[in-house]
Amino acid sequence: MGGTKTAVEWLASVAPDPRGCRREWERNPHGVALLPAGRAWDVLILPAHLGHPTLDVLTRMLGRTGPVLADFGDNRIGFFVAPGTAERWLGTGVRTAGNGTWIVVPHPGRASRGVRWLVPPDGSGTLTDAALLELAMHEAAARLALGAGEDG
Repeated sequence: MGGTKTAVEWLASVAPDPRGCRREWERNPHGVALLPAGRAWDVLILPAHLGHPTLDVLTRMLGRTGPVLADFGDNRIGFFVAPGTAERWLGTGVRTAGNGTWIVVPHPGRASRGVRWLVPPDGSGTLTDAALLELAMHEAAARLALGAGEDG
């Protein structure tokens, strides 16, 4: 449980009112809060057909990535990366959430309706390295193009 508490504190630390954020998570029937990107992390959002294979490649490379979200319909996958990455990202087909944007974030220790953690934060502040994410995206895209998909 200590890891979940630390993850909650780490995520809530970016909120304008961290205590209010924790209360919102407890009271919101969906188990989510709206948090600003660009402070402790940015989010690179990939379409699911590329995001899932990219996560598979990263997991094979690293063992564990930074936090990763799936959206309400499992249509998009969001990778938490270093702040400032969104404003420098040049890739096509990738949405970014950085300074000035807000994202829906589920409580890391509870089930939520819709948006969910594929890789929950561990509270350490570990993020996915954007350069490694880009390499994993290229490998995943190449596999998809060759018809290998997730079978590798």
